[in-house]
Amino acid sequence: MEGHGKRAVALIRPSVHFESEPVDYDGRQLRSHWLYETFGLAGDAAAAFVGRADVAGEHLVDLADRQAGLVIRADRMLHLIVEVFDPRLDRAVSLQRHLVHAARELVEERSGARLRRSGDDLFHGEGKLSVSIATVSAVSNLVHLGINVTNAGTPVRTASLEDLGLDAAATARDLLARFADDLESMGKAAVKVRPVP
Repeated sequence: MEGHGKRAVALIRPSVHFESEPVDYDGRQLRSHWLYETFGLAGDAAAAFVGRADVAGEHLVDLADRQAGLVIRADRMLHLIVEVFDPRLDRAVSLQRHLVHAARELVEERSGARLRRSGDDLFHGEGKLSVSIATVSAVSNLVHLGINVTNAGTPVRTASLEDLGLDAAATARDLLARFADDLESMGKAAVKVRPVP
């Protein structure tokens, strides 16, 4: 009978974009619809770019870091910003941890190095490789992941993609594709099961 049998699950795949021109990050980019306004990415999306990092004061989302007077600075950092339209903070933190795990997995595969994860940060030896934050807007989950491209301009002991022999652009493209694949797969997994009593 027509209309029966196996059907493909059609879900919208998150849009991704790697910006080849330098873009600096100061924290103001972590807001709803910045990806749409800047790169034309509507809906659930992720974008990556390389640029300076200089986040301090009122632009620090982490209140503990702000109260401690901490800053995030680097001369060259690979930035990934994710926006998913679901304003639940626990989901934002889950997305953040998933992105950090995907980054760790990718860097270890490509470099052969062994990384350590502490919360939402990655370390190579004693050097801090990444920074990350998750928050929500009125309409969406927002995640920023920054991975040091070099160790120049950082206020703490760091590790970098340069140390590990990895190219920032290639790492960004691979991580964006992997993250989009995972979100699409998670969506399919969620809609193919029935509830149980």
